Amino acid sequence: MNLSSNHPPNRLVSKSPHLQVSPPPSFPVTKSPRHQVSPSPRRPVAPSQNRVVITGMGVVSPNAIGISDFSQAIRTGTCGIRFHQELADLNFACQIGGKPEIPDEKLKEYFTSLQLKDLNASGIKYGVIAGIDAWKNAQLPVGKATTDYNSGIVFGTGISGVDKFREAILKIDAGNVRRLGSTAVTQTMASGISAFLNEKLGCGNQVTTNSSACTTGTEAILMGYERIKNGQAKRMLVGSAGDAGPYIWGGFDALRILPRKYNDDPTKASRPMSATAAGFVPGSGAGAMVLESLESAKKRGATIYAEILGGSINSGGQRNGGSMTAANNEAVQRCIKETIWSSGIRAEEIDAINGHLTATGNDPVEIENWKAALGLERKNFPFINSLKGMTGHCLSAAGSIESVAAVLQIKEGFLFGNSNCEDMHPEIEKLILLEKVLQKTIDFQPKTIIKASFGFGDVNACLVFRRL
Repeated sequence: MNLSSNHPPNRLVSKSPHLQVSPPPSFPVTKSPRHQVSPSPRRPVAPSQNRVVITGMGVVSPNAIGISDFSQAIRTGTCGIRFHQELADLNFACQIGGKPEIPDEKLKEYFTSLQLKDLNASGIKYGVIAGIDAWKNAQLPVGKATTDYNSGIVFGTGISGVDKFREAILKIDAGNVRRLGSTAVTQTMASGISAFLNEKLGCGNQVTTNSSACTTGTEAILMGYERIKNGQAKRMLVGSAGDAGPYIWGGFDALRILPRKYNDDPTKASRPMSATAAGFVPGSGAGAMVLESLESAKKRGATIYAEILGGSINSGGQRNGGSMTAANNEAVQRCIKETIWSSGIRAEEIDAINGHLTATGNDPVEIENWKAALGLERKNFPFINSLKGMTGHCLSAAGSIESVAAVLQIKEGFLFGNSNCEDMHPEIEKLILLEKVLQKTIDFQPKTIIKASFGFGDVNACLVFRRL
């Protein structure tokens, strides 16, 4: 499986040697983001492909923990961005951030006293809670005595256990290697999150961790999707986590890409698509989904949240305007077009976009890329929203948390409003109708939502959710 190729990821070899699956079309390159192109043609569907559905979800977000509370929070526009004295004490210019608040009593529901004794990795805490909640939400057993070879885990992270790293470095530099404790390795290895989860779940299929900057969560979902679609697993727990705190957020503060004027008014700081957007607010947390073959889900009578129709992962190669911190717009548009093609839909069928939209000067560019890739007239552009006005940018956890939000909209029949963009960026106003950027939550029955993530290193991931 090669998810990073320039072609749609779901090119399968049929079980029948006589079936020929036609190659993907050659996508036109849009030289100007404002140029409109025809929607991508439908993909061929190989009979051997499994359909993939979502049967469970869990979330640990700055504005809520648990699916029910999270759904209520995004409906009401509840913001989880707060002032953090620790950042002020460390002379950060941006002293605010999105950090989930987890009571000690709740942690005891997921970890033993021994596990909690020296557990310093916030991302592992977030990921385990979200992952176990998703598993239970899917009505699957926790703590089975036997290995389940039909189930696997792909749970991503940007970096794991930075606080534990700091603790370990100080002890090593002081000559106290023997005082590191028995969990220094498991808390700091990138795959620690998947390993902690699997200790509780006993999955025998692929158990791994991915890491692709801000696309990590969306990529993890697509990796699990591919495995089930190819018949290599019946179900996969997928998602991602992002640690919190100064050792994660400090580099971004040094880059001067975080807002510095909202320390006294944190809920107004994250302003996607706003003319007064001043940079992204750092966030953290975890989102998780249980993906399952439609056949397996129906057989056990599982609740189905939505179906994943397809997706794409690519890179701009840090060429043609792309760099370590900027996107190659041609690659972004290609990723969106390939996603539509691999999903077997037309652009006109998309009811809403859940964008990456980080509250930086690049938000208008992202809208231009969506408009060019979809090839739709201004009046036909879908609704578009960004969760980051409520949570900040949760970095490696962003794609998974935002995907949970996207699927909740499909399942529960609403579209959440965008926070802090009452002063729409004038360049965005030129591209799409103001009414497509909702200021308040509306009752709506979206059938199809497309979600995208774009990350440092010029990497992109996009997928389509549909009501079954």
